[in-house]
Amino acid sequence: MKLELGFDPRDLLRKLGPGNSIAKFAKNQTIFAQGDEADSVYLLLQGRIKVVVLSAQGKEAATGMVAPGQFFGDGCLVGEATRTTTTIAMQDCLVAAIPSTRLIETLRAQPDFAELFVRHLLLRNRRIEEDLLDQLLNCSEKRLARLLLRLADFEEGGEPQPIAPHISQETLAEMIGTTRSRVSYFMNKFRKLGLISYDRTIEVHPGRLSAVLHDRAEARG
Repeated sequence: MKLELGFDPRDLLRKLGPGNSIAKFAKNQTIFAQGDEADSVYLLLQGRIKVVVLSAQGKEAATGMVAPGQFFGDGCLVGEATRTTTTIAMQDCLVAAIPSTRLIETLRAQPDFAELFVRHLLLRNRRIEEDLLDQLLNCSEKRLARLLLRLADFEEGGEPQPIAPHISQETLAEMIGTTRSRVSYFMNKFRKLGLISYDRTIEVHPGRLSAVLHDRAEARG
């Protein structure tokens, strides 16, 4: 398992030296909660994590997912004193915690790693911008198609990966800003059209599903 930039996370942990910790989190367990003290950066080694935000009115919204080999919780590197999001294990996870001070020292001392880390952040920012445009410009059917394509390609290289059953229709609905009933409707439509197939896992057929993104006929969101 490697970072999206081709970097082995365990190599990174060895380069960082002592002071890091690795912990296991069970499904639905919180890694950190909104408002917690922010003093470490995390690296997901195994599993998948949901990122959620809680509004002042108590409404929860899923804003992203973390895949193996990705960093999260790095706001502390730019002065974030408390967490602005909550991260929840979607399945059993293995997570490395890196003290922010140790990571900053490594960024200063190892230019190669600093370049890789910056590229990682830039790629994530690009994904966030794409997600925002998706929410603003596309109907819910296209947002779902794009999300399924992304989830199928979380693991690098080779054929698209099956989307595991822990990613429920409720989670998909949260991620694209619609209702579970709309997601259920579109999932059934995609299956009937041969764009996806699913039993326990969702199998995405990228060539066919991608056509939904280029279809000018807008479905109501």
